[in-house]
Amino acid sequence: MRIAIVTVQIPFVKGGAEYHAENLRRELALRGHEAEIVTLPFFDNPAWQIENQIVASRLCDLSCSWAGTIDLCIGLRFPAYFIPHPNKVVWALHQYRQAYDLFDTEYSQLKDNLEGQQIRSIISKADETYLPQAKRLYANSLNVAKRMMTYNHLFAMPLYHPCPDMEKFYSLDAEDYILMPSRINATKRQSLAVEAMQYVKSGIRLLLLGGADNEEVLSALQADIQKYHVENKVQLVGFVSQEEKLKLYAKARAVLFIPKDEDYGYITLEAMAASRPVITAKDSGGPIEFVLDDQTGLIVEPSPREIAGAIDRIASTRFLGEEMGKAGRKHLKDMDISWDHVVKELTK
Repeated sequence: MRIAIVTVQIPFVKGGAEYHAENLRRELALRGHEAEIVTLPFFDNPAWQIENQIVASRLCDLSCSWAGTIDLCIGLRFPAYFIPHPNKVVWALHQYRQAYDLFDTEYSQLKDNLEGQQIRSIISKADETYLPQAKRLYANSLNVAKRMMTYNHLFAMPLYHPCPDMEKFYSLDAEDYILMPSRINATKRQSLAVEAMQYVKSGIRLLLLGGADNEEVLSALQADIQKYHVENKVQLVGFVSQEEKLKLYAKARAVLFIPKDEDYGYITLEAMAASRPVITAKDSGGPIEFVLDDQTGLIVEPSPREIAGAIDRIASTRFLGEEMGKAGRKHLKDMDISWDHVVKELTK
């Protein structure tokens, strides 16, 4: 089967969504399909451009090309998942959250004013008009599916997939650091973790792994490190090779992942694959679908003191972290998350 995977990308920004599209393409090819990623550039600043982006997606016709017929279209991201095709399924990584759960918050450029309300209405009507045109509607996680039902009254089937290189994660003797791997931006809440470290009583360090979305975000985080006087407790690691990333997971006492209402979150699965306990927050969304409180990790209130308490609890008892990590790896195995199942669902 010839398959087009349609998605969007902000120029010069590469993260989990881009890796996800490439992994899907590879897994389809491994199972005998001819798959290609079709990417639209995405710009939402200023916000009025979003309507133009929706129109652009609707003007794309992928039913065929001079290279031949495209048998199946798989839509991943807004607004590329609006692209028309007679045989399309949508596997939504997430919607444009700034118009929904993040509307009129510090995480959204759309505010509760005339312009914000108009753009929000345009996005909502587009989702409710064009998403049902897909033959099947899947969501990246139960959390994403719940949002679709809450805001658009659309039913989407959750479809989980493995994190990249899940089989390559391993564990070693833990060292005295907590690992927080993620792109550095407001929704991942590295600033909250930095604030929490001022209350950590143990000698454990926090390693922030990953790059910042832009220099402004990085400067703000560096300012927070100085503000809370945690220069000796927090280390900005930045980007590392995949080999070094696996080693950092393997030696961590625990993985801290406290995003604001995450869609899915590879980091949870990566930690469990590496037999590391996960500390997450009650409002973190996707991770809560996998973390069992007091069994495979700790789920706490998103407050600096609560997070610090969880870190100290893991740091004070090595046996606790080891047992939670082993339980997490077993739980991940029991969930039987596989690409075989994903490809079967999307191509049936």
